[in-house]
Amino acid sequence: MKPSVLFAFILLFAAGAAAAQEFKAGALEIDQPWSRATPKGAKVAAGYLTIRNTGTDPDRLVSVTSPAAGKSEIHEMSMEKGVMKMRPVPGGIEIKPGETVELKPNSFHIMMMGLKKPIERGKPFKASLTFEKAGPVEVEFAVVAPGAPPPSASPGAAPAASAPVGNMPGMPGMPSMKH
Repeated sequence: MKPSVLFAFILLFAAGAAAAQEFKAGALEIDQPWSRATPKGAKVAAGYLTIRNTGTDPDRLVSVTSPAAGKSEIHEMSMEKGVMKMRPVPGGIEIKPGETVELKPNSFHIMMMGLKKPIERGKPFKASLTFEKAGPVEVEFAVVAPGAPPPSASPGAAPAASAPVGNMPGMPGMPSMKH
């Protein structure tokens, strides 16, 4: 392999590794926290991430706080009789030993309410995840364009959520849901 091609490959690999965000709390690994930009006037946003438990004991994500929002909750979204429903998850989400739990569109996610300002593409924001055993861990959410795939998705990938567009209260242009 020519030195210039090898150098380009190394730079490409390093850029990809730098883009991946990983955080650790005890035996828990938190990968790629991300969110989508919100339109002006939006009062809610969702956050997504992956939690991997590399330990021998279960743990539980019990709460989330962020200076970007007045209140944050762990939510679950489901479809019931063709209606999208979203509700808080009492007690949080358990991560069993050796398991990986993904918070993603149309599933478990972090709901941030009472946004203090719009979430803007390319402008990361901080949050604190609190686990029952591992305690608090500070993370930073990457922000992609509305409807865009997660930052770690390959170019040209389909958006991670393909829900019908309606008027979710407080977030124009977002899917209609029942709480």
